[in-house]
Amino acid sequence: MAPDAAPLIGVLAIQGDFEAHGRVLRRLGANVREVRVPADLEDVAGLVIPGGESTTIMLGIERERLAGPLRAVVRSGLPVLGSCAGLILLDRAHLGLMDMTAERNAFGRQIRSFEADIELAGLPGGPLHAIFIRAPWIAAHGPDRRDPRGSFDGHPVVRSPGTDARRCLSQRAER
Repeated sequence: MAPDAAPLIGVLAIQGDFEAHGRVLRRLGANVREVRVPADLEDVAGLVIPGGESTTIMLGIERERLAGPLRAVVRSGLPVLGSCAGLILLDRAHLGLMDMTAERNAFGRQIRSFEADIELAGLPGGPLHAIFIRAPWIAAHGPDRRDPRGSFDGHPVVRSPGTDARRCLSQRAER
């Protein structure tokens, strides 16, 4: 990627709010590719696994034979962001890409949805405005993980998989 070229970010487009994630990424200056099959992962500089219904997304991943390729690119160092169901899919019981367990619907049913500002440790720019709709939290994590990057009501909701997120993003931007 040329120094001034926009990064190509893949957005898993099996089910869920992948279109909204793509719009935000484009607004931030990224090129976006919807990822539906393994070939769509080629040449992406990052990956977003959006919210949706985690069981349905996992079934689609299995149907399209994406689990192995997703694991391979993330384990090779590709930055990944899992939002809501995406966080669940990264845990031990699903794709196994983070040494943690996410608790589904942890903040309650849809009727208990809410919005809150979350401070993200180590990342500048002020709080992240988060929307919690049947959102998960991180119920357990392995011993080698750092403190959570963000919490709400004492529950971790943002975690980095053992690397400094700013360094990871800046290294990808330099390529």
